Amino acid sequence: MNHLSPGNRPIEALDANDREALLSLSVVAEFDAGHVFHEPGDAIDHVHFIEQGIVSAVAVLQDGRTVETVMVGCEGVTGALAAAVPQTAHTRNVAQAAGVARRVEASRLRALIADRPALRDLLASYITSLQAELEQSSACNALHRAEQRFAKWLLRCHDRVQGEAFNLTQEYLATMLGSQRTTVNEAAQALQKSGAIAYSRGRITVLDRAALERVACECYRAADTFRWSPRS
Repeated sequence: MNHLSPGNRPIEALDANDREALLSLSVVAEFDAGHVFHEPGDAIDHVHFIEQGIVSAVAVLQDGRTVETVMVGCEGVTGALAAAVPQTAHTRNVAQAAGVARRVEASRLRALIADRPALRDLLASYITSLQAELEQSSACNALHRAEQRFAKWLLRCHDRVQGEAFNLTQEYLATMLGSQRTTVNEAAQALQKSGAIAYSRGRITVLDRAALERVACECYRAADTFRWSPRS
């Protein structure tokens, strides 16, 4: 997959009238890496159409352990379910990489889509793709080796950033993958030894994307079968 270009794909997929109506309700919101959009139990008052950056939905267990369930970049929307009905967050939504979003009040978005079937259908299609991704992630997290999941995760980050390098500490990677730091370190060292990546002081550089794809589990390719894309 090629890098996704800046600009939110769902917004760009709308016709001019629907796009203008949506943008008129939005404000530009910049966010830093580590920014938390909401925690479990929070009311989802705003929906964010991501233009640049990466946001992860992270399941948080009672003992503090975490694992990423969904990754969103410029192909997607955070808090999408709140566009349909009022929602309380079940996961922590946190920025992996700094970026920019179009922020819309969820209640105003619900009122807008009631009168705009194309916008309603587009968001419903996106939500369906998220459900498929969640189902695939459940199997992946339970059955695939850490090195495979790590390679898949790096590929998905690489799809959503501009350039070949990004900053990710071992602690953060362990949080996203639901693994121990030692496990993440072993996976990173194996990928570095193979020449797929360079990893030093929390900075990862993709050197050989094809090598990463060979290591990644089937879930990376499977995602292509249900990843949301606008109708042409």
